[in-house]
Amino acid sequence: MEPQPVHESSANKTSLLHKQSTHQKGFFHAFLCSPLLWLGMLAKEMHWSFVYGVVAVNGVSQGLGGAVARVATDYYWKDVQRVEPSEAQVYQGITSLPWIVKPLWGLLTDVLPVGGYRRRPYFILAGFLGGVSMLILWLQKDLCPLLALLLMTVGSAGVAIADVTIDACVAENSANHPLLASDMQSLCGLSSSVGGLLGFAISGQLMNALGSKGVLGLLSIPASLVVSVGMVLKEPQVPVSTQKQICEKLVEAKDTMWETMKCSDVWRPCVFMFTSLAVSINIQEGMFYWYTDTESGPSFSQGTISFIYSVGSAGSLLGVTLYQTFLKRCPFRSLLFWTQLLSSLAGFLDLALLLRLNRRLRMPDPLFAVADEGVSQLIGRVRWMPLLVLSARLCPGGVEGAFFALLMAVDHAAMLVSSWGGGALLRLLSVSRSEFGNLWVAVVVRNVLRLLPLGLLFLIPETDLGASATAGGGGESREGVEEGGGEIERLLVGGKV
Repeated sequence: MEPQPVHESSANKTSLLHKQSTHQKGFFHAFLCSPLLWLGMLAKEMHWSFVYGVVAVNGVSQGLGGAVARVATDYYWKDVQRVEPSEAQVYQGITSLPWIVKPLWGLLTDVLPVGGYRRRPYFILAGFLGGVSMLILWLQKDLCPLLALLLMTVGSAGVAIADVTIDACVAENSANHPLLASDMQSLCGLSSSVGGLLGFAISGQLMNALGSKGVLGLLSIPASLVVSVGMVLKEPQVPVSTQKQICEKLVEAKDTMWETMKCSDVWRPCVFMFTSLAVSINIQEGMFYWYTDTESGPSFSQGTISFIYSVGSAGSLLGVTLYQTFLKRCPFRSLLFWTQLLSSLAGFLDLALLLRLNRRLRMPDPLFAVADEGVSQLIGRVRWMPLLVLSARLCPGGVEGAFFALLMAVDHAAMLVSSWGGGALLRLLSVSRSEFGNLWVAVVVRNVLRLLPLGLLFLIPETDLGASATAGGGGESREGVEEGGGEIERLLVGGKV
């Protein structure tokens, strides 16, 4: 029997399927291999130890460790130390104090080398502080609240010092490899974001297995990685400066930043940024205690809490994407008006959950809480993005990193006021471990206060300040923006908006 001829349509179909299969294989190959090739390129251009340092500090220490620590510390204050919500809120603010003096750490790494190195010793110091404090917190029994608070603050100082030091490494490499500056910021942001999402995802399982003290003890592992960065980082030795030279550099940097702060185009936006963050009082601990209360609250499990925070972190990422894609060309004043307004309105989702209005819509408490966290974090991130970009645009030439750190310190100081204000309000309203009758009042007060910065929008420039706002040069301002980019991405996992 003679073979049947193959129809042309059948041959075309077979060829098309073969091309589609080849295309799909090529897509998955590119999807899997492109990141590795990208990392290999960065390691080749700037040495593998730099890439390792960014991943260890931004991804593991700040991203994963920061996310796990957020869940563990909430449960530690509630279940181990058994403090009231108002006290826990104040304690959370105190642990952020090392971030307020972040410019000091930056100046030390720049002008005070140790043993001929400007970065490596500070990584080792940061990891040592974080690791030892967490181990003591884990192993020591019956710690008083004040000692536990001191240990957590020391651990926070370790993370802050490592953050400033890796920022300095990124800034230095950006100057030496300007074409790869955006790639370095992408590496910082990607490491922090992936680490944060992973940390929130596993925090529930870790809490179930080890408890809050055990999880806090595990944070010594990220700290040990920071120490290893200090040991392997490739860094040229610098001549040891005399005490006179160090003092001259410090005075010069101080004078430059002070002259810049006196400029009205700088201090006016700073006043708005401080007010906007400070009056949005933080009552997170009150909500957390209510979330986990078995009688008055919805009694969320540890896994549910970690999932809620995970969705919030994803909402933050979506907010950044939304800003970068659609909103970054909008005038600062208009964007801040609408985001500030939406932030106040979104806060009433907490009120709906407290009053159980979601049940009238037959929406379960966990689902509504997840939606609440995601929407609130998305809006909060879009609200904060123009403030961070504006901060980077204000940086003067020559001290971009230190000045941006100063502006971020102003923001952290505002967050401290917000946290302590929230603690005072919770105490005034008699919100305790078992009494949440007035928690809804705290939510309403917070949402109303979020409208106050609308009266200060005249302090914000109507249009973009441009690349040469105060620096006097496009390249210098660009460097300031690039250095700010890492801070923008790393703040995604903090959930402090």
